[in-house]
Amino acid sequence: MKLQILDGEIGIDESIIAESAAEIRAQVREYERGDRRRFDLDVTVPDGLTGDVMAAMMTIPYGETRTYGDLAADLGTSPVAVGQACGRNPVPVVVPCHRVVGSDGALTGYSAADGVATKRRLLELEARESGGPVQMRLPTK
Repeated sequence: MKLQILDGEIGIDESIIAESAAEIRAQVREYERGDRRRFDLDVTVPDGLTGDVMAAMMTIPYGETRTYGDLAADLGTSPVAVGQACGRNPVPVVVPCHRVVGSDGALTGYSAADGVATKRRLLELEARESGGPVQMRLPTK
C-alpha cells in the first residue's frame, strides 16, 4: 500500500503485518500527528541479514539515530551491507530505517519517494516531538 506522510509517500508491504490496512493507516497517521512514538503492529521480519537489520532498527528509540556502522558492529557485518538491508526494508517508518544515518550524521539514502527529503522530514518530526535535536547532517548535493 502507498501512504502519504509529511508531504512524501512511502510504500508499505502490508503482507508482512498481521493487522489490517486500516489499522496500519491509522497508526501511521497517529505517528505523523506526533501522537505515536512506537507502532503496535505485528511485523514478520524475513530471515537473514535484512531481518536482522530490521530487528535492530526496531530497537532505535524515537527521536534518536544510529549509524550504519553502529548496526554493522552489533550484527558483525559491514556498514554497506546494513545500508543495502535498510534499502530492502518493506515497511519503512513502521521499521524506522529513517533513524539510520551515515557515520558523520549525514542523511544518506531512503527508499521512499523524495528519498532523503522524506527521511529528513521524519527525523525533524521526531526531534520536534521528543524535544531534542536529532543529530544529522544534510547532504551537500
